[in-house]
Amino acid sequence: MLLKLQRRTLVPSQIVGYAVTIFLGFAIILVTAQFYFDIKPLLTEQTDIFKNNAAVVSKNISVFKSMDKSKIYFTDDELEGLNQQPFIKNISKFSTATFKIKAHSNKSGSMPVFYTDLFFESIPAQYLDVETDEWEWDASMDFIPIIIPENYLNLYNFGFAESQGLPVLSKNTIAQIEFNITASGNYKTKEYRSKIVGFSNKVNSILVPEPFLAWANQEFSSNDQQKTSRILMEFNDPSDPRILEYLNENNYEVSKDKLELSKLAFFFKSAMIFVVLIAIIIIVLSIAFILLSLNLIIHRNKEILNNLYFIGYNYTRIARFYQSVVSIITIISISSAITISFIVRNYYLEKIGQLFDFSWTGSVILTLGFSLLTILLIIYNILIVRDVKNIVVSKK
Repeated sequence: MLLKLQRRTLVPSQIVGYAVTIFLGFAIILVTAQFYFDIKPLLTEQTDIFKNNAAVVSKNISVFKSMDKSKIYFTDDELEGLNQQPFIKNISKFSTATFKIKAHSNKSGSMPVFYTDLFFESIPAQYLDVETDEWEWDASMDFIPIIIPENYLNLYNFGFAESQGLPVLSKNTIAQIEFNITASGNYKTKEYRSKIVGFSNKVNSILVPEPFLAWANQEFSSNDQQKTSRILMEFNDPSDPRILEYLNENNYEVSKDKLELSKLAFFFKSAMIFVVLIAIIIIVLSIAFILLSLNLIIHRNKEILNNLYFIGYNYTRIARFYQSVVSIITIISISSAITISFIVRNYYLEKIGQLFDFSWTGSVILTLGFSLLTILLIIYNILIVRDVKNIVVSKK
């Protein structure tokens, strides 16, 4: 009889509305959270979009600057002005070799003999997109590790080698070939062994370790002042419109492709946050809706509840029906959302797996879903008992 009386107090449309909204909210937030954790390793490991928001900045070369070379360098005041900009997180200078460098190969069957002039630059190691154990140097070593842009190898294979009838070289092949580097200047000459230890997709320069270039500039160069023609600029927010505005006003040139990749990363994160916020709003509204509906049901049927209390039913017993209904509907809705989230995850992982080779982490759907479910059930049970108690006990 108690069950029949209390069942008549419910409004089915309100229960159905709550079930649908809580299902949609949880499905969105679970899929979004899982998608972010699945796709983040791909973005960080495969495309390095998330590693840093850095771009190479230099001055534009004009007719007047080609006549006066000193104008291509950044002055101390200009660097200080850049450091003071609120949208810039950090600035690192490109160090440039100020001595003569020649490279030549030893005669071998696998590699044609070459002799060429070179230039060296260096940047802080944290900005390199190449991982190698050989990127070390000290004054006791006669070996110099070198990193070159990957497009240099492509130019050789598909341009120079094709026109000269030379063999094409893979990354693994060229990484095994040692050649000699001759550094000279300041009335000194020294020869080093060298080889290419990596290929960069980010920095268009021939890079050597910073300790070597700092030592070599002092050893082989009579120029005590190191000039800066290029800098690595790291941004707080790459989508900040003040960045390009400031660079254009000062006639600075930026590698916009790298900046665009960082913008894509920012927009990806922003889109994820926006979707999660929408899901949270849906969940909060559905929770508020069911709590308000139950409160109205309890107040509208307070005479029935009071009569049940007066004939001997405890307020916790009276509240148990509403607790059970809300708990069962919540469990079914969130369990359905968890199931749908796994189905959606398997679908997009299959599609991504066809395009990229990457390993994804474990699922957060179950942990997040059941954690939120537990919190909701605790909140519902406490509030429903409180509302019923306020009605029946205050009436007494």
